[in-house]
Amino acid sequence: MPRAGFYAVESGKISFRRDGNWYTDEERIDNPRIALLFSRSISRNPDGSYFLQIGDERAPITVEDTPYVVKSVEGDARNGFTVLLNDDSREPLDASSLEVGADNVLYCRVKNGRFQARFLRPAYYHLSECLDMDNEGNFFFTVAGKRYPVGRAQPADIAAK
Repeated sequence: MPRAGFYAVESGKISFRRDGNWYTDEERIDNPRIALLFSRSISRNPDGSYFLQIGDERAPITVEDTPYVVKSVEGDARNGFTVLLNDDSREPLDASSLEVGADNVLYCRVKNGRFQARFLRPAYYHLSECLDMDNEGNFFFTVAGKRYPVGRAQPADIAAK
């Protein structure tokens, strides 16, 4: 008798895409409980590749950009911000970790700085009032009266972090 677990999906290709959705064999996983379970089960191999670990079962996955996305932002410029990630965890935004990548996509560090997270559009818009550009074309972020430079992320930087 087969064990319950990933045996039904091991033959499929599981991926987490930059749109913040999970896919299997190019079909979006619309069940929010499965998507949340997958988001909470991401692990990383020493070589940088990712896999899902649920109980004793492991399944390799493809991460298109980052393993986490910022779904929404709570708070304000005076008191600071909290980010809500795709695994439904909340953590304070580390303003010093903000970077802008290709196509002006905003990223930050999460999970004690171990992972990069991509801001989804609604989350980015929530912060946009605190983003500005100086005369030299450099971005900065102002929160709680402090100004933070926003770095420029290179594609290799995002994948390596």
